[in-house]
Amino acid sequence: MRPSDHPHDPSVSSARAAGPYPGQGGLPAVPAPLPDGASGPFSGGHRPDPRSRALLVTGALTLVLGAVALFLPAPYVVESPGPTFNTVGTVETAEGEEAPLIEIEGAPTYPTDGELDLTTVYVAGGPGTAMSFLEAVGAWLNPEDAVVPQEFVYPRGTTGEDIDQQNAAAMTSSQEASVAAALSELDVPFSEDLSVAELVDGSPAAGVLEAGDTLLSVGGTDIDGIDSLREELQASGGAPVEITFRRDGREQTGTVTPVLGDTGSYQLGIFLATSFEFPFEVTIALNDVGGPSAGMMFALGIIDRLTPGELTGGKHFAGTGTIDSAGNVGAIGGIQQKMVGASDAGAEFFLAPADNCGEVVGHIPEGLDVVRVATLDEARTAVEALAGGTSPAELAQCTADQEP
Repeated sequence: MRPSDHPHDPSVSSARAAGPYPGQGGLPAVPAPLPDGASGPFSGGHRPDPRSRALLVTGALTLVLGAVALFLPAPYVVESPGPTFNTVGTVETAEGEEAPLIEIEGAPTYPTDGELDLTTVYVAGGPGTAMSFLEAVGAWLNPEDAVVPQEFVYPRGTTGEDIDQQNAAAMTSSQEASVAAALSELDVPFSEDLSVAELVDGSPAAGVLEAGDTLLSVGGTDIDGIDSLREELQASGGAPVEITFRRDGREQTGTVTPVLGDTGSYQLGIFLATSFEFPFEVTIALNDVGGPSAGMMFALGIIDRLTPGELTGGKHFAGTGTIDSAGNVGAIGGIQQKMVGASDAGAEFFLAPADNCGEVVGHIPEGLDVVRVATLDEARTAVEALAGGTSPAELAQCTADQEP
């Protein structure tokens, strides 16, 4: 409540009639006579009902407890539209200077125009930053926000420090994968090594592979990336395969029988780590943003910088989506908030991962055209078509009956 503009002035308090009062000097106070039929304090009149008192006390306590509860921590996370960043534009560095968001050294680059915005989501609440029920209610009332149970976003036991580390690692991995995807799209050669990050429980590779091993070949075929590994495992049909790997600088060989995974593909039961060696250096300068969802837009920005002409035709694009080194675009979280953020930033077109279409339909901001993409090649083709004047309706759209 807004405070009063002026403090209380005692000179204008209620005047009191002169004369003696109870407790003051002078004659003792004498109660005035009561009208006929009236009851005095001890005349035997009606006393307050004890049940009414109990109800009043209970009601007051309920109001107080309800008010207090509004400020208690709530087990929710609120997602709201965040800022956008033009991947072919500039950002402010920690020193307060402007620098290209994507900088390339060791290869020819070309001027760009237009905008290829990556989109973000503000996340309030969660481990270490719990919000109150009052804040959650406010977010529920805002159609641009999403209120999600905390356990849907963060596993139990996760700390704020864990989240920061995971987001930073995901951003680094996303940037490396975006460079690899862009170079693959442009047929620029580079090397990719796959190593064992961890074995899953009950892995068929247990006793053969260890964390840190670098995979060199499967079934006699050299492994130069995730796609070649998948192809060889699928070709095995579940039969034992010979795997050559490097451990502590020495090549070794072992035999593993792949198992059929939930996706219908054969697997070794390992988590993979990827390392790349590129022919030139690509630096992405983006601070205070974490997670993997900017991968596709990073890749488009790199392609635009490495190719003559303007990929966007001077138009304003935005989008989101994870990416792997083979150029596959994956689903992300908070796409409804990201579309709102893109619209607020003035984007004309939005590139949405095909796997997010179920969350797109019915939530597209007015004036924003959304195109569905599943690969980097589809995203690049869509941008080129829209830049050339093709109607968005002629390109792939998210539909209500589309399977995620």
